[in-house]
Amino acid sequence: MCRLAWIVALVFLLAFGGMFYKFVLSGDVVTTRDGRKALQLSPGERALVLAEMRQFLAAVQGIVKAVNERDLKAAARTARAVGQASVKTVPASLMGKLPLSFKRLGLATHQAFDRLALDAEQLGDPEHSLGQLATLMQHCVGCHAVYRIDAPAAP
Repeated sequence: MCRLAWIVALVFLLAFGGMFYKFVLSGDVVTTRDGRKALQLSPGERALVLAEMRQFLAAVQGIVKAVNERDLKAAARTARAVGQASVKTVPASLMGKLPLSFKRLGLATHQAFDRLALDAEQLGDPEHSLGQLATLMQHCVGCHAVYRIDAPAAP
């Protein structure tokens, strides 16, 4: 009986480990000809991720405009709008398809917008905000260098 319990526990542990690897670490990606990893998303999931990227881009434009006008309060409001508080509930199906490195990069990007907002309010230094924005943009460039989201194949 004891041996059976150990076998069942081992099978459970291996199954759990495999699921953890697939749904938390690796995600659902394929390496493409250009060397990037293509996220395998449904049309709705793809639309959700691309909408968030457009929000990031619009925020960057708004921050640049506000800093150029020396309106650090507007820059902070714009940055905070795409900070961590903006993160909506992401469907579990999508989270399982995203590799851990993509999830970490997304979280770091939201956190960087929050830091920019806080520093813009507290320091009021346009050059500091632009420096933070330049660093934040490295997240965008890095993500697009590693990942892509192809349109789903037509049925």
